[in-house]
Amino acid sequence: MMQSIVVLLMFVVGCVLGHVCGINWQLHNLSLYILYALMFQVGLSVGCSDNFKAILKNFRPKMLLLPLTTITGTVLFSALVSLALTHWSVFDCMAVGSGMGYYSLSSILVTQLKLPSLGEQLAAELGTIALLSNVFRELIALVCAPLIRKLLGPLAPITAAGVTSVDVCLPAIGRVSGKEMIPVALFHGMLLDMSVPLLIPLVCEF
Repeated sequence: MMQSIVVLLMFVVGCVLGHVCGINWQLHNLSLYILYALMFQVGLSVGCSDNFKAILKNFRPKMLLLPLTTITGTVLFSALVSLALTHWSVFDCMAVGSGMGYYSLSSILVTQLKLPSLGEQLAAELGTIALLSNVFRELIALVCAPLIRKLLGPLAPITAAGVTSVDVCLPAIGRVSGKEMIPVALFHGMLLDMSVPLLIPLVCEF
């Protein structure tokens, strides 16, 4: 939880400094290089994981059902949210939801890919929404894990965590859902980790 709070604090500090100091960086160029670095980090984190080989060795096709359910449910719910919003289209909302809790990568991707169609101001706003919504997803998964487990079963905290079921939320998942769910959570998080760079560009095409 502390990591998520630090992210929120850094975001607030950045907003204040940008407003007070009038910093005017080139959004397109800066975000493009950050995007490349984050894409490299995604591949590096998956490939260097100590659990990667073990998960591949113990892979069973039915293990795909949970991440597929998470992706489908998240994207559909994001589309439904757009019905209550007039400012953003259904595909804008789906792009935000497609971050799956990966706030750093999703915010940059959404901003970068929406820049041509929305313009700099609106693209930055949507990227900010992607950052905050995915940070809050992680916070909710951490704080509400026991309640989610009680109401919806042992797999629910894993899907609620999204990408963070592989790292930040893993201890909470192991504690409330049982240690036997840890391999499932790891595979779920890794697959979502790899899906985010594919899902967001796909949705942003529309």
